Amino acid sequence: MDFKNNQVPLSLIDSKDQTFRITTETGIDDLLDSIKNVGLINPPILIKKKSKYTIICGFRRIAACRALGLLNIEAKIPDSNANALDCLKFAITDNSFQRPLNLIEQSRALFMLSGFFKDITSLADAASSLGLPHNPSLVKKIINIYHLPSPIQNCVLSNIISLSMAVELGRFEKHAGITFAEIFNDLKLGLNKQRELITMINEISLRENIPVMKVIQESDFQEILQNDELDRTKKTEKLRFYLKKRRYPSITRAEQKFEELVKELKLGNNMRLIPPKNFEGNTFIIKLHFNNLKDLQDHSDTLEEILQNPVFRKQVSGAGEQGSGEPQNFEQGM
Repeated sequence: MDFKNNQVPLSLIDSKDQTFRITTETGIDDLLDSIKNVGLINPPILIKKKSKYTIICGFRRIAACRALGLLNIEAKIPDSNANALDCLKFAITDNSFQRPLNLIEQSRALFMLSGFFKDITSLADAASSLGLPHNPSLVKKIINIYHLPSPIQNCVLSNIISLSMAVELGRFEKHAGITFAEIFNDLKLGLNKQRELITMINEISLRENIPVMKVIQESDFQEILQNDELDRTKKTEKLRFYLKKRRYPSITRAEQKFEELVKELKLGNNMRLIPPKNFEGNTFIIKLHFNNLKDLQDHSDTLEEILQNPVFRKQVSGAGEQGSGEPQNFEQGM
């Protein structure tokens, strides 16, 4: 494709036309000094539309030139044979070969390209030649980001949420997806805790047959979220406990009763009583740490006291009578 270098009045460049915009960057501070001191080294590419020029690439460069008070700039103008696909390819390559595109920029580029190709394989092949991902399944996921609400896209840009999480949030009703993104941003949750939060809220929604947003808007949930006296870590801990208690009420009650039992037994720092996982089954584990025979004798004395404890005896005998697969009843004898 041939280009002509022309001097173009800035007043004739339509910066509101964002048809070919790929970049998410809007700041121009890094360009101002460069253009002021050495000029516009890499002229933007423009295409004539009636009496105005549309920007193909160079949005930030043009904004910097306006800020510097320039009246005219040098620009590259493609010949009259350039079509919309050619212009789009210019825009993508101008960005992708200068720096790696972020996920939002990739989604913009792939979405715009998708209008020119009938199937995902052809699209992926074209994307590959332009410095974009070429795996068809990945291309599909990235395109989906283009349609997400801006609060979710902003979390992708700031690396609060990953590509997979963004796609997952896109499956929710719009308000719910945005709310999840805001919670993740406020609490700075990692991917594992994000998934845990979503899973529990989803399961509560299904279990209680209520919308996801109703779970989030419950007063207890919001009270934790809006408590300014708690830092992010404490809020996260309390939210997880609240959701777990609501999702698994029997297990949560069992955990609380077990903690009360352990306090009553006064095991000390070098002995641990470990219940069955999720309080299913009837196998308990006792872990001992000792440095000498005296420590071991002390443990022996403690174990004897535990065996004589009526609450413990009742609990263990009760566990032995239950079949595995059921949460233990730690409310007995407490």
